[in-house]
Amino acid sequence: MYRFLFALFVVFLMWSCSSSKEMAGTAPIIPTPPQTPSTSKLANTYWQQHVDYTMIIDMDVNTYQYKGTQTLVYTNNSPDVLNKVFYHLYFNAFQPGSEMDVRSRTIADPDGRVKDRISKLNPDEIGYINVLSLNQNGTDLTYETVGTILEVDLAKPIQPGEKVTFNMVFEAQVPVQIRRSGRNNSEGVALSMAQWYPKLAEYDFEGWHADPYIGREFHSVWGNFDVKLSIDKNYVVGGTGYLQNPNEVGHGYETTTVKLSNKNKLTWHFVAPNVHDFTWAADPDYIHDTKQVPGGPLLHFFYKKTMPSAKLNNWKKLQPKAVELMQFYSKHIGPYPYKQYSVIQGGDGGMEYGMCTLIAGEGEFSGLFGVTAHEMAHSWFQFLLATNELTNYWMDEGFTEYFGELAECHIFNKPFEKPTQRVYDIYYYYVSSGNEQPQTTHADRFNFNQSSAISAYYKGYVFLNQLDYVIGHENFEKTIKSYFNEWAFKHPTPNDFIRIAEKVSGLELDWYLNDWTRTINTIDYGVKLVEGNTITLERIGLMPMPIDLTVTYTDGSTQDFYIPLQMMRGEKPTKATIIPDWAWAYPTYSFKTSKAVQSITIDPKGMMADVNKSNNKK
Repeated sequence: MYRFLFALFVVFLMWSCSSSKEMAGTAPIIPTPPQTPSTSKLANTYWQQHVDYTMIIDMDVNTYQYKGTQTLVYTNNSPDVLNKVFYHLYFNAFQPGSEMDVRSRTIADPDGRVKDRISKLNPDEIGYINVLSLNQNGTDLTYETVGTILEVDLAKPIQPGEKVTFNMVFEAQVPVQIRRSGRNNSEGVALSMAQWYPKLAEYDFEGWHADPYIGREFHSVWGNFDVKLSIDKNYVVGGTGYLQNPNEVGHGYETTTVKLSNKNKLTWHFVAPNVHDFTWAADPDYIHDTKQVPGGPLLHFFYKKTMPSAKLNNWKKLQPKAVELMQFYSKHIGPYPYKQYSVIQGGDGGMEYGMCTLIAGEGEFSGLFGVTAHEMAHSWFQFLLATNELTNYWMDEGFTEYFGELAECHIFNKPFEKPTQRVYDIYYYYVSSGNEQPQTTHADRFNFNQSSAISAYYKGYVFLNQLDYVIGHENFEKTIKSYFNEWAFKHPTPNDFIRIAEKVSGLELDWYLNDWTRTINTIDYGVKLVEGNTITLERIGLMPMPIDLTVTYTDGSTQDFYIPLQMMRGEKPTKATIIPDWAWAYPTYSFKTSKAVQSITIDPKGMMADVNKSNNKK
């Protein structure tokens, strides 16, 4: 019962707290993928689409409506001829009767932030994006809005390697904030603008990803953004990209010479190179602080000055710690390649975006730091290593949760084992609940929101921590860095990650990826019999694993043993005594020791997610 209640409590906290640029006077620096010896080989088989967005937006802060023009240059780098294209119109989800609304009202455990709130929105509170016109290279197109997707018939098919230009005029309304994006959230932030523009759907080796917006996350096309945003002159804006005209807009730049016009609106001009999303937030009460990371980006902090003094102080305390976080991730994963990163009060908990995050800002310092640690880690896992969050969500959430905890433990000198054990306990609860579904389940197809959350954040965390056990710590650290070096600025899949681990370790690991992510098989090994100096172990669960074990002899001495898994075709680096392989199909395994045995412990460090620890000792 304790484990059940604890798991529910942790998942509740996660739902409520997680989702989960301006370079004055400088030209934007366009990041390029890290170069490694394997990059040229990768380029022969790997391809991804490319977009160049130019948008001009006019925002009315009184009606929460805006008008926009969008010029989109689309490069078809695929080997396929494209006869259609699709756009996401995410704001359409925030309308009574939408798929997000109905799903929230029919799932057994609705997200507490959504529930039936969408169904109760008035016409002036809903979200929408209406496309008024769209052409391809000057030729008008036929299109249809279907929920959150715009289906577009092309005037002419797009050939492999061809560039086409789409010109669009659209109008939109910002919804009352319910999930991630919206207006006037519970902390009073005026505008949190995520997934706010008509966004071309991704096309990759699996085809089109024109998924409706039902409640989960995103998959986007890499490219460049040039955005001009006209908004009330009293508003401070922060978000993705580098601000091109700080002297014209002034707000938040007290050290610059400001030349403000007498107009009611100012135009903020942002350029964001080599990203796959563009997000912004705005409020008239934002304080804007900056903090330079030595040898790294300039950090920006936007938070409301109307908060109580204790909460304002939390934001001041956060800033040097955010520098440490950026340094930790850059050291242990790979260098952050952009020149800015922004932490912005504006979310309904926390959510990662391009070169920034939107987070809730009025909690205790521990929560503020924890959400920042998590969302900043997403700059690597999902933003630079841009996995499809709808199908491989556990790769971004699980890896992020792992490194967020690791960074926090490092910065505050806390043992990493404690949060890791908590995560394992949540996974064990998930197994015992009977509600587990494979991690390959589409994020919107889980029977329970709780199942999706545990699978993504916690089972994904265990996958990574347990990989350390399987291949050894040195190989694990090399795998993470090699993964970044080879797949940053791309769209890696689970197989791409495990292949990196195989290349680094020299071991065969397809079994690990398959059993952990594509099935709900569990790990359960036990000590069956100890007779004198003969030990017999048994495999009870279906999932195979190599075995670390410690034997204590009757004379008080101890000896560590390592039993390789035969299908790994090798061994991890270890100081333990290596004994013959264990082939998975054999349910038992026996070996003899040199002395009489007093006791034996399987996996003494507890890194293997064995669902029944009671039989691990004898």
